[in-house]
Amino acid sequence: MADRPPTSGFLGNLTPEEARAFLRRGRRRRYRRGAALFREGEHSEGVLAVLTGRVKVSFFTDQGREIVLAVRGPGELLGELSTIDGEPRSATGTALGPVEALAVAAEAFTTFLEEYPRVALVLLRTVSRRLREATRRRIEYGALDTTGRVAARLVELAEQYGEASEGHVRILLPLTQEELAGWVGASREAVSKALGALRARGWIETHRRGITVLDPTALLGYTR
Repeated sequence: MADRPPTSGFLGNLTPEEARAFLRRGRRRRYRRGAALFREGEHSEGVLAVLTGRVKVSFFTDQGREIVLAVRGPGELLGELSTIDGEPRSATGTALGPVEALAVAAEAFTTFLEEYPRVALVLLRTVSRRLREATRRRIEYGALDTTGRVAARLVELAEQYGEASEGHVRILLPLTQEELAGWVGASREAVSKALGALRARGWIETHRRGITVLDPTALLGYTR
């Protein structure tokens, strides 16, 4: 169990007083790997703040194909838009491993924002950052081929969830090739081919449910 709030994301940008007030308003919940924290189309009961673990946020098309939108880690807030506007959830959140999250009911979250108005600015910055992420990815779809988009996601994963050692970066996030394909908007076969091309260049190594970036500079350069 997380005894202290994470120091990154939405929670990391709260003052100690704000963080304590936020934590008092919620209930801690635990999820197993593969469990859904929430599902698209559901009515929102409030927000979830990730305390430990990683959550995959995705959307399913009418044909059943999963489109991965983001991976959120400790400190990140989930479900804020549907809580604010009252619309159904627009995505599904799935635990990528054991996850502990704080659930804050919609009314309690609204009251919290009214009592601590500075947090509304923190929330606005969070939404703005995510909008920029979405814009950048839309640009990537038009400017990069599948290999370039895979390289861009690996750079992002290495920066956010990587463990550096002797110039290499091991990505500590158990994403399957199918999930990576849903993230870059390509087929699993195309992603497998792209990973093979990056391996052939000596930029990455692939392991069972894991990837090591051998040359971060080269991989980053390929996305520009």
